[in-house]
Amino acid sequence: MRVGPACVLAAVLGAAAIAGACKAKPPAGPSREQLTSLLQQEAQALKATGEQLDPVLRVKATWALAELAVSERRGDAERPFAGVIRFHIRAETKDTDGAVQVDEMDKRFDYLWNAGLQRWLIQPAG
Repeated sequence: MRVGPACVLAAVLGAAAIAGACKAKPPAGPSREQLTSLLQQEAQALKATGEQLDPVLRVKATWALAELAVSERRGDAERPFAGVIRFHIRAETKDTDGAVQVDEMDKRFDYLWNAGLQRWLIQPAG
């Protein structure tokens, strides 16, 4: 029995299609836009907590978002993305005589995306 070139080509293409279909791709994680949105939610929570007025200390803090960035970490499948949130904080303190003292500073929060937990985890400063 002689096999023609068309049969060989069909067999090769069929085998390639089956092999391609059998390769299981890992489920795709969130997109960069989704990760940025989730990090933005983290920033909003930090801001809300930081701006809570402390009646005992009489400090009014204003947290202005200065930076929010997501970057890819190649070669780390468990933590494929890093995130940075940076605030410029202005704190106003009223003295008993009514004078207002103003302090300003920047505060940075570093995050890593945990692929297994599917969430941002804050990293300790260090």
